[in-house]
Amino acid sequence: MSGEETLAQVYREIEHPKLRNLEKAGFIIFVYSLIFTAGVSFFAFMIIPDAIRPQYFGNLISGLAMNFVGPYHLRLAFQAFVVFVGILMLAGAVNTAIVGSNGVLNRVSEDGILPQWFRQPHRRFGTSYRMLNLVVGLQLLTIILSGGNIFLLGEAYAFGVMWSFAMKGLAVLVLRYKRPGTREFRVPLNFRIGETEIPMGLGLITLTLFALCIINLFTKQVATLSGVGFTIVFFVVFTLSERFTKNRGMAHAELDQFNLEQESELTPEAVGARPGNILVPVSNIHALYHLGSVLDRVKPGRRDVVVLHARLLRRAASGEYELEAEQLFGAIEQHLFSQALAMAEKRGKSIRLAIVAANDLSEGILRAAASLQSSTIVLGRSSRESTEEQARLIGEAWEKLGDPKPQFNLEIHMPNGDKLYKVLGPHAPNLTANEINLLHRLWLRFSDSVAPLELHHHDVVHFALEEVQKELEEGAEDGVVNRLRAHLDENQKKRRMPT
Repeated sequence: MSGEETLAQVYREIEHPKLRNLEKAGFIIFVYSLIFTAGVSFFAFMIIPDAIRPQYFGNLISGLAMNFVGPYHLRLAFQAFVVFVGILMLAGAVNTAIVGSNGVLNRVSEDGILPQWFRQPHRRFGTSYRMLNLVVGLQLLTIILSGGNIFLLGEAYAFGVMWSFAMKGLAVLVLRYKRPGTREFRVPLNFRIGETEIPMGLGLITLTLFALCIINLFTKQVATLSGVGFTIVFFVVFTLSERFTKNRGMAHAELDQFNLEQESELTPEAVGARPGNILVPVSNIHALYHLGSVLDRVKPGRRDVVVLHARLLRRAASGEYELEAEQLFGAIEQHLFSQALAMAEKRGKSIRLAIVAANDLSEGILRAAASLQSSTIVLGRSSRESTEEQARLIGEAWEKLGDPKPQFNLEIHMPNGDKLYKVLGPHAPNLTANEINLLHRLWLRFSDSVAPLELHHHDVVHFALEEVQKELEEGAEDGVVNRLRAHLDENQKKRRMPT
């Protein structure tokens, strides 16, 4: 519903095999778009009377809803439903545009064209909020200047989309020569003349896109003037911004300077840490309280502390190729690590620093912990999820690790000093006093019944677990789940009761 650009934004999260699943998704979108777009037009011609059809050219679906056979109030309700669905679809499109624009601007900032000021993270959410505010502001400005004219907006949108596709096609064509090599997918119709490859299929696609763009350039005057003006303005802004950024310089006296060493694998030796270290992921310079808590308690010489920054690559325009070390480590990361070093030096402790690229934050942290042979992972509280949900996501990421899965101690620290402790991996549960008393009562009751056989407490637990497993295998899973849900609800009610 949000456009095919969404596929680029979720590509790194698509299930394997990615290429095959992308082809399926693209085909489904193509069929849906063809049937839906053409079908609405045909239905509008057949159902909406000729005399009133022009007034619905801007929204044929609404016209269809109001010209069905039936009571007026039902048709009005159906039209309201059409409006509601339209809001959902357009909200998805707006969200896709925001995410895509934010990703492009982040890459522009990473390349030194925009000041790093734009990438400063939000104090609470850790997002590049200044870029998001800029994108949303430009969206609102576009709506206001156009007066909400859908034909004007449609022409402007077509201008942007067509030229974006044309430039993308040209870029892929150039990369075929600039970066030759094996690819998972190659556009068909490729010929060779000696050692030179002629990408005929890719060239025809690029030529067709540019031909359509040129036709649009001379037939859509308003869109052309708006698009060209927009392009010129932003080209001038980016050029001046790049010069300003270079003149100002990226290094400041108050920041530590770092030597970047790119490694193919993250190992304890690569970062100079011993196995059994404490891994402390950091992302927000304003939320390093969990690192301070670790530094306050750790004893020098006994355990090493590794400060990790996971650079997410899942946003749009993250690039088809891996980022260089200088792109992974920008001014934001320099500020972050400088603050971490300052905290360690203030306490007379030493830390190791590492930065990794990751598609998913939780999976990136768990893979890094496994590679570094860490024993403990210390996180700060998430600004988006509860601590229990945060622990659950980390647990799901642990399940995706390859066998044998290492066991980790997980700590989630809150700004007020509270901590949540979890163990990742199979471990003995922390039983409450009531649970221990119940187990003991059952052991006493069954000990006499099974005499002279010897019964231990763990035998009672093992027997109960096997009985549950037996019920599941016999097809009684729904009953077990219902009883379990009732048990959990009862426990929650007891916790809420005042004592």
